[in-house]
Formats: sequence, C-alpha cells, structure tokens
Amino acid sequence: MTTSIITPGSQNIFEDLGFPPQEAEHLLVRADLMLQIRRLIQAQQWTIDQAAQQLATTPDRIQSLLNGKMGEFTIEQLIELLSHSGMKVRLEIMPIAA
Repeated sequence: MTTSIITPGSQNIFEDLGFPPQEAEHLLVRADLMLQIRRLIQAQQWTIDQAAQQLATTPDRIQSLLNGKMGEFTIEQLIELLSHSGMKVRLEIMPIAA
C-alpha cells in the first residue's frame, strides 16, 4: 500500500498548475468573469441565441465562453459582456500576503 501526500492548494489554481504568478492572476480574473457570465446565462435560462442578443455578441462567442475557451477572451471583452447585461464590475486590490 502506498501513502499519498496531500498538499493544500493556494488561492489560485493556475499558480498551483505552475503558471507564473502574474499570468496566474490574470487567468484567475478571466476565469472568475467567465464564471459570472455563465451563471447569469443559466439564471436567466437564456438560449445561446438569447444570450448573444442580450450580451451584444455572437452565438459563436457565447458557445466559446460556455465551453471555457479562456484564450479567446480578454478581461476587457468579458467586462464588456457583463456590462451589456446590466452588471457592474469592480476590482478589489489587496496586498499580497507574506
């Protein structure tokens, strides 16, 4: 029988996966924004076409978002999608814990 060692993760899964800290922060922000858009679409029970219309984009972009294709979206694009839905995005700036 082998013994497994469990190492607790950090607050950022992307850093745990080996991304450099700055890139990991950027990826985490994009992932959070994409998750909020997905939750909005689900809560409103929009079809892909309805979501595209409400968020002022194309059905293909909505499909990419729902499929988690992070590389196809910038933070700015995701904020713009959220603003089209009537959502307000605010950033929280905190010092890095030592």
